[in-house]
Amino acid sequence: MQEPRILMAGDSALTVEFGNEISEEINGKVLALGRALRQSGLKGITETIPTYRSLLICYDPCVIRYSSLKRKVSRLANHLGSAASGAGRIVEIPVCYGGEFGEDLPDVAAHAGMAEDDVVRIHSSKNYLIYMLGFLPGFAYLGGMDPRIATPRLKTPRVKIPAGSVAIGGEQTGIYPIASPGGWRLIGSTPVKPYDPNREDPILYRAGDRIRFVPVPREEYLRIHSLSEKGEYQCVVREGGSSDGD
Repeated sequence: MQEPRILMAGDSALTVEFGNEISEEINGKVLALGRALRQSGLKGITETIPTYRSLLICYDPCVIRYSSLKRKVSRLANHLGSAASGAGRIVEIPVCYGGEFGEDLPDVAAHAGMAEDDVVRIHSSKNYLIYMLGFLPGFAYLGGMDPRIATPRLKTPRVKIPAGSVAIGGEQTGIYPIASPGGWRLIGSTPVKPYDPNREDPILYRAGDRIRFVPVPREEYLRIHSLSEKGEYQCVVREGGSSDGD
């Protein structure tokens, strides 16, 4: 892996780049640096924002100067050691697949040349690493989807996709946390709210966690949805693991 690059990002932020590709090793370094900064107690840092391959560090120039911050960040970035990418939590997300909840599941199955049940089995057999959050509040960029079920995006995006929709777009999968336009293939829906501004922690998960999709029947979906609407449902959260399941 190349040496981290530190670049100025305006007058109150800097970016630390760890590489030019999407990989768990690089993303592990990004997340490890974020943890190291939080543990360092370094004054003046106002926010850190992880991406696939870099960490944006926002700071107050009235508290710490760029040159001083760059020097201290460089020291931390070059002494991270081995970053265990599997150290985050596993958040179980219940999903009702197909039918009214996943109208594109038949198309995904046809494209993959397999039965719909096989698509569901493959899709729900992984612990998907959350590389970063973005695009929408609570939208998780996930890695590790099985290429056998990769399916091209729709040629014409939908004007509105319901909140909670679980979808596949190319070689990626994810959850639409709020209603929005989108061109991914809808294969299911979760009754829980990945993003709820009224919760103490508005987003269910964070970068470095993993998501495990758990198939549930329609009756269970409706039961969980009712509890979720009243703020009475909590997802199962377990300590970390790999992308290959338990």
